[in-house]
Amino acid sequence: MGIGTPYSGDNSLERNMRQVTNPYLPSWEYVPDGEPYVFGDRVYVYGSHDEFGGCVYCPGDYVCWSADASDLGSWRYEGVIYKKSRDPLNADLQGNLYAPDVAVGRDGRYYLYYVLSNRGTVSVAVCDTPAGEYRFLGHVHYPDGTLLGNGQGDEPQFDPGVLVEGENVYLYTGFCPRGDTRRHGAMCTVLESDMLTVKRPPVFVAPGCEYSNGTGYEGHAFFEAPSIRRFNGKYCFIYSSEKCHELCWAVSDSPTSGFRYMGVVISGCDMGLENGKGKDTPLFYCANNHGSIIEIGEKWYVFYHRHTNGTNYSRQGCLEKLDISEGGFIRQAEITSCGSVKPLRGEGEYPAYIACNIFGKEEQVYVPWSGWMDDRFAKITQRPLEKGESYIANICSGTTVGFKYFDIKGLKRISARTMGYARGKFIVSTSVGGKPVGEIPIGYYNVWADGEAEVNIPDGVRALYFTFEGEGHLQFSSFRLICG
Repeated sequence: MGIGTPYSGDNSLERNMRQVTNPYLPSWEYVPDGEPYVFGDRVYVYGSHDEFGGCVYCPGDYVCWSADASDLGSWRYEGVIYKKSRDPLNADLQGNLYAPDVAVGRDGRYYLYYVLSNRGTVSVAVCDTPAGEYRFLGHVHYPDGTLLGNGQGDEPQFDPGVLVEGENVYLYTGFCPRGDTRRHGAMCTVLESDMLTVKRPPVFVAPGCEYSNGTGYEGHAFFEAPSIRRFNGKYCFIYSSEKCHELCWAVSDSPTSGFRYMGVVISGCDMGLENGKGKDTPLFYCANNHGSIIEIGEKWYVFYHRHTNGTNYSRQGCLEKLDISEGGFIRQAEITSCGSVKPLRGEGEYPAYIACNIFGKEEQVYVPWSGWMDDRFAKITQRPLEKGESYIANICSGTTVGFKYFDIKGLKRISARTMGYARGKFIVSTSVGGKPVGEIPIGYYNVWADGEAEVNIPDGVRALYFTFEGEGHLQFSSFRLICG
């Protein structure tokens, strides 16, 4: 696939979809920590770059993807925009490119802010276009040349988020793990219009968990991933909380003080929502989260990421349309297969990797550290090729795989493509733990094979859940909705 060309899919299944699905990028692409922006008539997403089978966070160079603002189901690869070898502090390449942000300076150029994994300082690159080749510009520093993060009393910098307003550049950073009392919270540093020089030193704008008592942030204190937006006439601070799997929001009339905790924007495992198993029950295996909100065509969306491959290190970008009250309150979004944009067509074939819910008999919020070798938990993975086929592996008895939502009209049968040393059935339902609407037989298959069953599903917008009952371990590639 060439740079600047539309993505056509890695198989006929994906080519035929052309709908908004999660993940929104190709199944083999791993771009977490997404910061979305609308420049002109296109949406650009900037993030770090994981890889299939990765053993560390963010080993890849920065790449960029974009989509027409009116078509979030068709993304274009813009190529590598910045290589980690370009930073003079990274001559040995031991620093990975952690989560970045991009801001437009007063000169109209695009500034890329990032922190290397082995540094606590902020680097900046610049480009004349949103997705061109960025070149290293410098490091954020005090007027005397001391790098921000190295000054007396400075806390290490991490996960930069940037907002440019008039003569001021607001830089938000921070990382506050539980138990570390040396880290106090999210910081805001005001920079000069040169995008590099500290104008006002850091101040804390949201507390970490060790300092959240009495602040209103209890239980949802700042952990990492600061991002800043203007929303509903206020400054809206998006961040990953101490729970790791959720993105929260806080608002203020000032960019440097007074932020009030407002709530959860999204949880990577749908905790906090009525989901059929209780608000405190996870419906996906997750870990950290990072993203932000963006207005596209007068509608607001949240960009976030999910975990795959049974590890913390192969994360994929997802999005959901937000439900906002008339008073401007962001209601917690549920994770879906359709990005909450429009129900998927209730016919045709869909890849199993667009599942938004995967859970088993044993409740598990976070990706097990035992990872791939733990056969108790299913996981989204891919064939060990550069652009290999994606599927769900390691499904055992009691595993449920869910997809939301479909516009069902006249659905008669569902087939499921599976493989593996397993025997039993997929029990199909339209809600978590709901009444069965059909049973698909599953056999021992050495190659992908289809099982099919009649279903009884009333017309309407429905979720679909496949629960395996039987023996062995199963791989799940795709399913087909058959009408007429």
